[in-house]
Amino acid sequence: MSICLDIAVQTPAHSQVGGLLSYRSAQALPAGQLVRVPLGQREVLGVVWAVRDAMPHDIPASAMREVLGALDNLSPLDEAWRQLVQFSAQYYQRSLGEVALSALPPQLRDLSSLQLARRLKKQNSQRSVQTSPGPVLTPEQTAVLAQMAQGTGPFLLFGSTGSGKTEVYLQAVERMLADDPQAQALIMVPEINLTPQLEQRVQARFGSDAVVSMHSGMTAAQRLKSWLAAHAGHARIVLGTRMAVFASMPHLQLIVVDEEHDPSYKQQEGARYSARDLAVYRGRLHGATVLLASATPSLESWHHSRPPDADGPGGRYQRLLMPSRMGTGQLPKVRRVDMNKQPRRTVLSAPLVAAIQARVERGEQCMLLLNRRGYAPVLHCADCGWKSACPHCSAFRVFHKIDRSLRCHHCGLSERVPRACPDCGNADIAPVGRGTEQLEEHLGGLLGHVLRPDGRPVRIARIDADTTRAKGALESQLAQVHAGEVDILVGTQMIAKGHDFRRITLVAAVNPDTALFSSDFRAPERLFALLMQAAGRAGRDASHSASSEMWVQTFHPTHPLFEALKQHDYPAFAANELAERTAADLPPISHQALLRADARTQEAAQALLNAARAALEAQLAADTASADWALQVRIYPAVPMSLQRVADVERAQMLLESPSRMALQKVLWHLHGVLHQVRHQPEHKGVIRWLVDVDPQAI
Repeated sequence: MSICLDIAVQTPAHSQVGGLLSYRSAQALPAGQLVRVPLGQREVLGVVWAVRDAMPHDIPASAMREVLGALDNLSPLDEAWRQLVQFSAQYYQRSLGEVALSALPPQLRDLSSLQLARRLKKQNSQRSVQTSPGPVLTPEQTAVLAQMAQGTGPFLLFGSTGSGKTEVYLQAVERMLADDPQAQALIMVPEINLTPQLEQRVQARFGSDAVVSMHSGMTAAQRLKSWLAAHAGHARIVLGTRMAVFASMPHLQLIVVDEEHDPSYKQQEGARYSARDLAVYRGRLHGATVLLASATPSLESWHHSRPPDADGPGGRYQRLLMPSRMGTGQLPKVRRVDMNKQPRRTVLSAPLVAAIQARVERGEQCMLLLNRRGYAPVLHCADCGWKSACPHCSAFRVFHKIDRSLRCHHCGLSERVPRACPDCGNADIAPVGRGTEQLEEHLGGLLGHVLRPDGRPVRIARIDADTTRAKGALESQLAQVHAGEVDILVGTQMIAKGHDFRRITLVAAVNPDTALFSSDFRAPERLFALLMQAAGRAGRDASHSASSEMWVQTFHPTHPLFEALKQHDYPAFAANELAERTAADLPPISHQALLRADARTQEAAQALLNAARAALEAQLAADTASADWALQVRIYPAVPMSLQRVADVERAQMLLESPSRMALQKVLWHLHGVLHQVRHQPEHKGVIRWLVDVDPQAI
């Protein structure tokens, strides 16, 4: 007798196959079991999602395809994991099968049952935890851990840079492991390059047997090994980036999201999920403690952790405070340089250059932040106005002097720099603006005569996406900084996040003004977080903290953002920003979703979006049951994206906004069906793809 199973399989994006397909099976299989099933001409991996009580009446048993086999060496994926995947698919408007299968390690799809059995046999099932004693806790750390023990969370740990937040995570993990011999903890970080640093610290504390990592920089075999260890419960601590939120961890009791404000937690391809938000939801499913932590929390988390007052009840998070640096450490003094008073085209002001020189001569390190790589963002001909535009994107190709190339950072097009202007033949084409490569060269010219205390010349290093392409390059360069082999570090935002540079006493932001007046309402929030994080790299060694400084070169020194930065006053910045968001009815006060279309022409992209908008509004108007909640959602007309063309593909977007998250989700559900209808109309043949981005990070 056959049994009918509903199975999640990976189906093509935007297909009308929702991801759950019915198969018959000769043997009873539980929900969550991994199986191999036929799909078209292929054999694919699937997850049993539901077991039907009876065969469906509308499909003959002979017409239903049969399960080819089960990966019975693996225990089924538990109900909490399946609920997490189901919620993610519904909320972020993707198919269930797509989310479920992309959450599994890719190599699992290719292994036979025999190969899998061999892998499992090699596994170390005795993962003992050997806890080493940690440092003596500060009163603030002790108070925070006591609040966590008494509360239920989710918790937002708001602690200044250098306050000892990492030790709070490790203490929380230690106490959880002591209370339950099976318990598992998930610690998430925003960037791959932060994982090895934290991994070493966690392994030193709990032993290497109990700890595994999960991030996209690992090989397929490494990812499978870590996933199997977590799924079996052998790995007690999982460290990872956003993908780790979907790790199968049956005994999960603690989730830590470090630097929870970081935009890297939002996936930008496929299912555009927020790992931070899913971590909070997953904690509820498992009954696990969730700890979000940052020196500059996202405004969403800050708003959700607001204390109750006369205006209304508090948020659903509990806010924990650690305002002081550990020991006698002090936050750096912030100095603003008014660039309006400097000579034209000044790159580094004279006071800043003098301050850097003084630090180098004392044997201290400096860090300069410029969030633009390459030598110059554009080449320009003064005679005819030619610029190094990319022929395939609505962006300029960046000049890289080191290899004399013009590179588009969007489509990857790279060409040699022309000897003369391609339009008029003028040989005098010049770079406009500056990037990290030019800043490194400029510093070498200004400080080439400076000597370190040991009499050797100054050493300048650059860390950005160009210098860290080779495997192991980033780790090697960071090790040089930690060892004191670098005096001045120049780089993009990747050097400002999470690194514990003990010898840096001066940090400078060279040109941060561009984000102040951006069309993206989140740009000031990201800038403030970046500058606060960068400032936190200075004076982390208490013996140098009293003299540590953060320099900001700006044409707008009295801007409220820089006023708050000078005082290291995130609450003041957040209050000002939230007041503006409330007045404009922007997130976190309201909720947003973007519908994006890619097409061969801009007209085709916008036509699809506007047709979907018209059809959706007509459908909702005709449905009397939807009248109340449909009125709460505003749907704006289609417009080009800020970066309109990438790799010869035109891109347009349409914004949906509502004060009600539920109303927005209902409209998106209707929109999904409308898009499938509209997409197949003859006039929309030029459309390549469309996607929905719920809670977008950039507009």
